[in-house]
Amino acid sequence: MKTKIYFIVLILSSILTYSCSTEAEIDHRDELEISKTHWKSFKQTNNNSYKYIVRAESWTGTAWVTTITVKDGEISNRHFKYVSSEETIGYVPEEDREWTESYNEINTHATSPTADAITLDEVYLNAENDWLINRRNTTTYFKAENNGLISLCGYVEDNCMDDCFIGIKIQNISPI
Repeated sequence: MKTKIYFIVLILSSILTYSCSTEAEIDHRDELEISKTHWKSFKQTNNNSYKYIVRAESWTGTAWVTTITVKDGEISNRHFKYVSSEETIGYVPEEDREWTESYNEINTHATSPTADAITLDEVYLNAENDWLINRRNTTTYFKAENNGLISLCGYVEDNCMDDCFIGIKIQNISPI
């Protein structure tokens, strides 16, 4: 009888240990949760209508910004523009240097280095389910410098040299 009880306890503790260990650990969890609280308040105050600007750059000196506009929780506009010097974007055709997509045109510029057309709800989901997952051989980053809202979130693999950041850099978030 004692061996059956020990065996059952061993199986249950193994299951419990295994189920807990498969849950992904999230770096910067406390900061993320605080920022999510700010986000929920901002979202409610502004009827889930806002715009945010994502900035990205390459090691070559090329830089660009993408402005995502969200109205009532739906993406209504995505505007893209290179913001680096003429010499660094000289190879880019004129029509691809700046453009705007509205409603049913969203995501039609598939080959552009633009930011994904996602809402801030989706940004926070990506943060929790991907960008802040504790991984081996990476460094994760999180900042909330847009009045408590997410401004930097992602990771870089150790020993990576060029254009290694995976995540998002939000320059500004404002109500519309």
